[in-house]
Amino acid sequence: MKNRQRGISFIGILFVGGVLAFSGVIAAQVFPTLVEFQAIKKAAGKAKDGNTVADVKTIFDKAAQIDDIKSIAGKDLVVTKEGDKTVVSFAYNKEIHIGGPAFLLLKYADQAK
Repeated sequence: MKNRQRGISFIGILFVGGVLAFSGVIAAQVFPTLVEFQAIKKAAGKAKDGNTVADVKTIFDKAAQIDDIKSIAGKDLVVTKEGDKTVVSFAYNKEIHIGGPAFLLLKYADQAK
């Protein structure tokens, strides 16, 4: 009687390994943008305590300098009032080059109330 072998072939292992490697490379490029987004949210939260629009933007720029935020500056913030609260909104895009003409576009937007 012939025993039948089971399992994944060498080509299957190469394919799965390639998919995992590609996913790991993309994740390694996306992770710093998520960390920067969290820093921007924190800086916007600090900035909403300013009394004027200029104060809000200055506070944000100082926090951005400390946290090394490069994607957005104080001039890119949208500062509005909702009742007696200051609302600081922001939105920006990050492009990650995958290869050739392919890019991954990440759109970040949030507001601090």
